[in-house]
Amino acid sequence: MATTNLQFKTNYAVSSKIEPFYKGGKVQISKDEKYIFCTCGSRVNVLEISTGKIVHCIEHDDQEDITSFALSCDDEMLVTASRALLLKQWDWRQASCTRSWRAIHTIPVASMTFDSTSTLLATGGCDGTIKLWDVVKQYCTHNLKGSSGVVHLVEFHPDIKRLQLFSSSLDCGIRLWDLRSSQCLVVLQSHYSAVTSLSFSPDGDTMVSSGRDKICTVWDLKTRQAKRTVPVYEAVEGVVLLPENTDLSEIGVKSKDLHFITAGSKGVLRVWEASSARCVHTQSLPSTLTSEEEEDEEQDSPRSLTYLFHLPESSRLATVTAEHNILLYQLPGLSTQQQFVGYSDEVLDVKFLGKGDTHIVVATNSCQLKVFELLTNSCQILYGHTDTVLTLDVFRKGSLFASCAKDRGVRVWQMDGDGQVRCVAQGCSHTNAVGSISCSRMKASFIVTGSQDCTVKVWDLPAEFPTAGEEIHQLTARATEKAHDKDVNSVAVSPNDKLLASGSQDRTAKLWSLSGDGTVGLLGVFRGHRRGVWAVCFSPVDQVLASSSADGTTKLWGLQDFSCLKTFEGHDASVLKVVFVSRGTQLLTSGSDGLVKLWTIKTNECVKTLDAHQDKVWGLHPSRKDDRMVTGSADSNITVWADVTEEELAEEQAKQEDQILKQQELSNLLHEKKYLKALGLAISLDQPHTVLTVIKAIREGENSSQLLEKTVLKLRVDQKESLLRFCAVWNTNARNCQDAQAVLQVLLTHLPPEELLQYQGARTHLEGLIPYTERHMQRIGRLLQASMFLNYMWQKMRVAGATSGVDQGEEMDTTPLAQPFFVIDKEKPKESSDERRDEGDDSGEDEDPNVSAEDEEVDEVSTTKKASTNDRRVQNGNQTNGDHEGSESEESSEEEDDGTTVTVKKCLPSVRVSPADEDLQEVFLPQTVS
Repeated sequence: MATTNLQFKTNYAVSSKIEPFYKGGKVQISKDEKYIFCTCGSRVNVLEISTGKIVHCIEHDDQEDITSFALSCDDEMLVTASRALLLKQWDWRQASCTRSWRAIHTIPVASMTFDSTSTLLATGGCDGTIKLWDVVKQYCTHNLKGSSGVVHLVEFHPDIKRLQLFSSSLDCGIRLWDLRSSQCLVVLQSHYSAVTSLSFSPDGDTMVSSGRDKICTVWDLKTRQAKRTVPVYEAVEGVVLLPENTDLSEIGVKSKDLHFITAGSKGVLRVWEASSARCVHTQSLPSTLTSEEEEDEEQDSPRSLTYLFHLPESSRLATVTAEHNILLYQLPGLSTQQQFVGYSDEVLDVKFLGKGDTHIVVATNSCQLKVFELLTNSCQILYGHTDTVLTLDVFRKGSLFASCAKDRGVRVWQMDGDGQVRCVAQGCSHTNAVGSISCSRMKASFIVTGSQDCTVKVWDLPAEFPTAGEEIHQLTARATEKAHDKDVNSVAVSPNDKLLASGSQDRTAKLWSLSGDGTVGLLGVFRGHRRGVWAVCFSPVDQVLASSSADGTTKLWGLQDFSCLKTFEGHDASVLKVVFVSRGTQLLTSGSDGLVKLWTIKTNECVKTLDAHQDKVWGLHPSRKDDRMVTGSADSNITVWADVTEEELAEEQAKQEDQILKQQELSNLLHEKKYLKALGLAISLDQPHTVLTVIKAIREGENSSQLLEKTVLKLRVDQKESLLRFCAVWNTNARNCQDAQAVLQVLLTHLPPEELLQYQGARTHLEGLIPYTERHMQRIGRLLQASMFLNYMWQKMRVAGATSGVDQGEEMDTTPLAQPFFVIDKEKPKESSDERRDEGDDSGEDEDPNVSAEDEEVDEVSTTKKASTNDRRVQNGNQTNGDHEGSESEESSEEEDDGTTVTVKKCLPSVRVSPADEDLQEVFLPQTVS
């Protein structure tokens, strides 16, 4: 393997996304012509026309599908209707619901519209009724009955003074309602199929209606009669009256007579003259279909149009296609200005396109190809294939690419300097769907395809492609080879154009030679995968081939001996794509689990797992500069990723430098005793130990309680929140619990509980403090009990001393634990000195080995008062000393009148205290005995 001084990639971040925003239903354009409103399940998405980005999303809380919506004429108010029979009024710019009410309809609302004053809202229901709502005063003003079936069209007359409403239902009639009397004035009968749209003249006296019965009718609203019926020979979904005072001679409008434009099942816009009922202009679209193919596709064409809008301010027309694409045309030439793809269905492949990777070309579950400009999301729709396009590949220069489809054909496309793409070559000789394609790498001289017919074909390309307007070049296969026993899923051409690799559903990958004379020869077979091979890819620098399989593994193979060099396991499902990045030192793989993984070949490790898709990731392609990649998934999402390795490294270095500077500044503040600034800085570092250091420094000074209280209370609310969080951490350690309790005392004493509970995570932190605080209290309690036992012993010894008559003439201090307790030992004189010597030798010699020198400090002073004779000796009371090991004691001996020596030991109690308890309680022990 080749090694380079190359920094490995560590992460990718989502740079941009192309998501579905329209899945069918109503579409409306704002009055200012800046936004497109369209339904997408339970949402209404707002698309900004200038950028192609979704800027707002209005979604129902109940997740019910939106059946209809209406935008007011002043662009301020949006009302939606859902299957839950709720009407909701929205401030769409803030995506907030301002009002909701129950629709009186018994079944969902099918159509909605506002009047020109934006005060009246009409709703047409599936129950055959129409209701009018005053959205200002918030009540229902009319309930119009009489329609049969679903009311799918409601429209106010543009002249609000007339107070008229038009509607249409399943009976194919157009009803005219008088809102003053709530009566139906007339039913306009002309159509024999559903009426799809109405368009009014500026003076309001003429109306044009369109229907799926392939006719348009011109109505005189004064007489309420049909003036003209125009056969248009296609199911019409939208009709628009053209403006009168505009030069539209370019599209055949040469007289001042009434003209209108239609959009329907043929997918083209046509201009009609009302007076003569003739078509004066038909829009021309780039097409590669023959006339017979166009006739076959007329009935169910993906180009068929479902909506037509007129944008008077910008002099444009907008159309919506059956495949959920929104197209904008510029008048008067009807030239395509912008195209937006509302829904891409499953994304089967995606590749970067253009010299600077400015575009991406996408193959979806459609016979059309889509070329997106990444800057604006504007799209070109490429027609040519007659069945679903399965995969793509791009030549090295980036302006030429090839596609293959289920129609058994292959096509070559070229992008010109203006970004326009056209088909320049095509071929068809496979006997089944073509599922894989690869382009030559050195220069655009050939392409290789693999098919479900188990063959691999090599196609020669011409030296020069035909220019615009010339006939498309017909490709011929120079070589055909029976490659595998099952479908060929992938083919790849080596960087030097001399080798070819193929991967098949038969679990093998094969290596082929590509000779100059057009022959294809088998060199070897790669065996080892347990399931079908989905993708193969040559390394750009080494003699290595990578393959990915449905068995969830990715393998590296040596081209010399066809042995498996490495196996990468990590995906939970099929690995659909594999590509080399970082000059062949790393791999990117995508799988059926929706994940993209980055692998380092040298270590066999998965460096990063990227999760941005919910379904199979079929498309994966790195940019030529190796700084981006693009993925396409069956969830209809296209994601562009940017390599953020250098940015993260620089950010980490800057963060470390900032930490060092802050640590130095913190040390300076502590040295200068500027505790408030030091505490605030320590909290900003988000390091509990550093904050604890500051708290300890505050508590070590004079008047620590007042200083701590003053410092903590001056903190901001967010800093107090962090401090409470840190206290929960400190309190888990017995060594730091006193500092935590001191801070908690300040917070709980000076802040009301209501304010504390408003802190983020306050309940969780307080719940974490309780068990550890109880544990600390139990330890303190045990210590207190031990000290009280000493007091109890002292009281008992006082009673024993009093009964013995020791120092009866002196009063003893009875303060608990302030004086030593006494142990009194009376002895009778011994009869022989030898016996006394023996007893003395045993006293005090044996010490408890478990008692340390630190715990046992004995200050023993013996005072002996002798009588006139030397025969009376004083025993040292060693037995008593053995009974009180570990105590500080003083001994004194006094002679009684009866000749008995009384030895008094003053024992100073000593309590062993752990270092963790020293700060929790001070144990006062007497040091002197008077």
